Amino acid sequence: MKATVTITSRGVVTLPAKLRQALGLKADDQLIAETTPEGLLLRPAVTLPVEIYTSEREREFDEAEAELAQLLANRPTPASPARR
Repeated sequence: MKATVTITSRGVVTLPAKLRQALGLKADDQLIAETTPEGLLLRPAVTLPVEIYTSEREREFDEAEAELAQLLANRPTPASPARR
């Protein structure tokens, strides 16, 4: 499918609804724009959050895991079901 689009003075490009529907694009989807020898290529982008923890935060996780391990170790084991 081909479509002619216009770029506004602010650099905004509007993709026609039929083109968006054909590609499965929705509002607020992100695209990667890159130049190629043939021109401009737009393709869907996948973004994932990245968390970086400080040493202090990692110690907090370790302490919480140790506390949980201690609670689980002190927990009574459930009685096995009686056989008939």
